[in-house]
Amino acid sequence: MPYTPPLWPVSVKGVTLDSHGRVLLLRNERDEWELPGGRLEIGSPDGTQVADPSPEEALEREITEETGWAVTAGPILNGGAWIYEPIPGRRVLIVTYGCRNLTPDKVPVLSHEHKQLGLFTAEEVPALNMPDGYKQSVAAWYQLRDSAVAAEERD
Repeated sequence: MPYTPPLWPVSVKGVTLDSHGRVLLLRNERDEWELPGGRLEIGSPDGTQVADPSPEEALEREITEETGWAVTAGPILNGGAWIYEPIPGRRVLIVTYGCRNLTPDKVPVLSHEHKQLGLFTAEEVPALNMPDGYKQSVAAWYQLRDSAVAAEERD
């Protein structure tokens, strides 16, 4: 029997803040809050579906489609690559980036892909119904942001 390598869906997600320092989260069909983003597009053999050139570009496209915000994907966050099983037997590799919001004052819009959109402070996130991997990614991005602000103040 020939070997068939296992295929893992890969989902890229982004921690993005508005001008008030609140993180943008979306409520999915399982009533969980999640970060905006989505699957990498591998393209189709006939070329009707174009492959994403990079995970970062896929994430930037997904966030714009889901929220109307323009972002630049930054670093993969500490603890930002993890495996999630949203339903039994369905495992997904999640890769989470910190993102710079190019439109932080724009009111985000809710796409047809989610039930609700919310903006939350760092203090509100731990109490939300969402996977721990997302919570850790959000905390890591706030920590990086706070470290950068402290470094600027020292200079």
